[in-house]
Amino acid sequence: MQPRRQQPHLWLLPLAAGDGWPVSQAEQGWSQALPAPVQKRYLRSRSLLRRQLAGVLSLPAAAVPLHSPPGEAPTLKQGHGYVSLSHSGDQVLLAWSPWTIGVDLERQARPIQADLLARRFFPKQEWQQLQLHDSAQRAALVLESWVRKEAAIKWRRSSLASDLRHWCWNAEQQELSHLQEGWQPASHCERRSGWLCAVVGQAAEQGIWG
Repeated sequence: MQPRRQQPHLWLLPLAAGDGWPVSQAEQGWSQALPAPVQKRYLRSRSLLRRQLAGVLSLPAAAVPLHSPPGEAPTLKQGHGYVSLSHSGDQVLLAWSPWTIGVDLERQARPIQADLLARRFFPKQEWQQLQLHDSAQRAALVLESWVRKEAAIKWRRSSLASDLRHWCWNAEQQELSHLQEGWQPASHCERRSGWLCAVVGQAAEQGIWG
């Protein structure tokens, strides 16, 4: 079976919109082991993902073949495309694509220790490039770099601990690359209603917002 639509879809939604929508029995079971605030976020995000995928796949929300245990990257049954999600605060960013995809979400105004993060976790050449900017510009550039890299890590199904240092964002050339493997996936970062939304993978070249 192939999905009804072949065009990628992105959705930025309030988590509270997930109340009242179904989740699977497995998701209900997994949620029981989570602390109450995490449980609510988990159930809301998975119910929203099911709701949005139902329209794309032409299936009832409860029948969407989604496998998404807590702490693991969500996957769909083979032949149904690829998904990714990221939540921050009261919002969630969801994505579906016929190709492997990764997304990340952060509030634009999130306070960060930009210089400390960049010196510790960014490649040397990226840190040197960042020093050409003033502190306010650096903070914005570091946050944008961070969300692109988190999305790239989800795209590769790897981990921050093992892979973050190897991803480099060249803001001048608008190029994201993995210094060890040579990957240069398409990436897109968009500001929407105070949120920074990053997408990595082929969908970044042609994704649309739902």
